[in-house]
Amino acid sequence: MARDTRQRILDCALAMFNARGEPTVTTNHIADELEISPGNLYYHFRNKDDIIEHLFTRYEARMDEVLTPPDGRLPGLEDIWMQLHKVFECIWDYRFFYRDLLEILSRNRRLRIRFARILKRADDRAHVVMQGLSQAGVVHASPAEMDAAATNLLVLATFWLNYAAIRGDRDERAAIREGIVQVMMLLSPFLRDAERAHLSELIRAYRH
Repeated sequence: MARDTRQRILDCALAMFNARGEPTVTTNHIADELEISPGNLYYHFRNKDDIIEHLFTRYEARMDEVLTPPDGRLPGLEDIWMQLHKVFECIWDYRFFYRDLLEILSRNRRLRIRFARILKRADDRAHVVMQGLSQAGVVHASPAEMDAAATNLLVLATFWLNYAAIRGDRDERAAIREGIVQVMMLLSPFLRDAERAHLSELIRAYRH
């Protein structure tokens, strides 16, 4: 029963943070939504940052899973497309974290360290992908260009929701889909003609 209550609190907090924005939601709001006493909530979690850290643990485990490379072969365009889908689905499910990223990390040193580790792993993964595409002959780029492209992939994916919000996009789900397209388009200048045409077909089908 206690475990069920903990999970209900986490699930409710995640939904409320995503819907309203983390800064506007208090532990009292979460308790009211669940129709439990604040004391019951505090029995399971010390404060709101404690809840956020537990949600981050969920996010971290899922992101680690989606960053796993294909086993025993070089990546292709569709591998990257599918992996981006999974990454952005994770971002969507925990979008409050990305939307309020700087504010949350500014007050929680432990999360800053943990998020830095996620970024490091994602950066390593992006570089491996670019090197794999080069080895497969899919892209033609200098080492410096591949390093820059890998970093740009990560920066764009990390801050796309913030950009979309500032731009005034109201449909975050549509913004996520457009983010996938924008990340993939970063690869376009380095692709061979056949792969560039294939990417255009993927994007055209995705947008329709």
